[in-house]
Formats: sequence, structure tokens, C-alpha cells
Amino acid sequence: MRGPLIVLLVVVAALCWWLWPGGGMGQIGQMAAGYQRSFQNEMALTLRATRAGNSGAFWTLLGVCFAYGFFHAVGPGHGKVLIGGYGLGRRVTVLRLGVIALLSSLGQAVTAIVLVQGGLWLFALTREQMVGAAEDVMAPVSYGAVVLIGLWLLGRGVRRLVRRPLAGDHGEHDHDHAHDTCASCGHRHAPSVEEVAGVRSLREALMLIAGVAIRPCTGALFVLVITHGMGIVAAGIAGVFAMAIGTAVVTVAVGTGAVGLRSGLLASVAGGPLAASLLPVVEIAAGALVVIGAGGLLLRAV
Repeated sequence: MRGPLIVLLVVVAALCWWLWPGGGMGQIGQMAAGYQRSFQNEMALTLRATRAGNSGAFWTLLGVCFAYGFFHAVGPGHGKVLIGGYGLGRRVTVLRLGVIALLSSLGQAVTAIVLVQGGLWLFALTREQMVGAAEDVMAPVSYGAVVLIGLWLLGRGVRRLVRRPLAGDHGEHDHDHAHDTCASCGHRHAPSVEEVAGVRSLREALMLIAGVAIRPCTGALFVLVITHGMGIVAAGIAGVFAMAIGTAVVTVAVGTGAVGLRSGLLASVAGGPLAASLLPVVEIAAGALVVIGAGGLLLRAV
């Protein structure tokens, strides 16, 4: 138990330092921002070529938007913090977490489209006003929602750790539930895990997707506003979805790594008397990781 626990604490501490403003992620963010500016310039050129009818420019635009989304996700962001923390703290398959990460990124694209089209057509907002709404209102709300999810993970882990002595004599497995058959009478007094897992998973999936999707990418707003003025709205929408897929590549990779780390830690103590005690500790660490990562972004946004 001690060896895996030390590894977990070291990894979480390193990630918290990395994600906090001024840590290692700040340096990566500066590099990613430089790439994003280069891709923004390239996007402007390909958009003009697309409007002029250049047949190959549209596909170049999609490639540039994909690359922009990728490097945008490499920099500081709440999406990968949330997906990674959830994958570390909860028992979830790589496929399910990958789908959640993809839908979260696509949700950001939809939010950007709704904001721009609604802002331009219904409220006659300028680009600066829409970016201001995204950065000054929607970003803090999104970061705050992610912090709350992190606190939920952390609190859930603490409750399980406090209750652990009561369950320790029964040998709990890597489940997120208590056994549903009464030991004294042999009858079921609650729905089985299979009966409630779908409802719980859907609720948590929607919570994760909404936490990320509330805040649209400013690069997506840039593309949508420019293409609206050029009269090539469809090209802008396609570019925004390509950007979202580029972002999803990073978040899916982070989620996959988190699930692998969790599985490796639990496998290293499998069969031991204290194996189940590691579960709440992992969840507490994951919650702390999400709170610190998103909390740093929230402090910079307010």
C-alpha cells in the first residue's frame, strides 16, 4: 500500500504544481499560444482563399483549425483537467471517458456557434462584445462548475475514507456502490448496480460535458465572426467542429492516461488487505487535482 500511495501523492503533487498558474503549464501555455497565433494568421489566409473559390482552401482550413484546436488544448485549460481528474477518481472505461471528452469538445463548438449566430443575428453584438461575454462571464462560470465537480469528487472520497473502517471487514471491491443484498435475510432492499449504473452514468456524463461546454473557445468565435462577415458561414461552422476534434485528441489522451494510472495503482495492491482503502485516497487526490487546476484558472479569470 505504501509504495503505490507514495507514487500517487508524488504524481498528484507534480500535476498540481504543473497546472497552477506560474507552474510548468504556464511555459507550455506560452508556447501553445505562439502556435495558436501562427495558426490564426494561417486561418485568415485560408478563409480569404475559400471565399475566392479556391477548391483546396477549404480542406486546408479544416486542417489549420484542427491544429489550432490541438495546440489550444495543450495549453492551460479546464477540459483536460476535468476529464483527467474524473478518469483518475472514478471507475470508468476508456471508451466511455473518450466519448465524454469528444462530446465535451463538440459541445464547446456548439456553444460558440449559438453565441455567435445569436449575438450577430438577434442582438447585433460586435466581436469584442461576444469575446467579452465568453471570457468575462462564461469562462468563470465554467471554471466554477469544474471546481464544484472537483469538490464533489473530493467530498465523495472523504466520505468513503471515513466510512472505510466500517466496511473494512467485508472486503470491498473496486465498485462505486455498497452490496445490495442484506446479509441477514438474503433479500434485496435496493436496486442492483446494473439497474442504477445507467442513470448515474448519464447524470455524471452530462455534468462533465456541461462543465466543459459552457465556455466556448475564443478561436472558434474568431472563425465564426470572420466567416459570417465573408458570407461563408458553412465553412466557419465546419472549421469550428474541426477545431473541436483537435481539442478532443488531447483530452481523450489525458483521460486515457488517467484511467491507466488508476488501473495500475489498484492492480499494484490487488489482493492485499488494504487494497480497497486506496480507492478513497485516489478519489480525494483526483478531486484535489481538479479543484487546484480549475481553481487556478478561475482566479485568473475573475
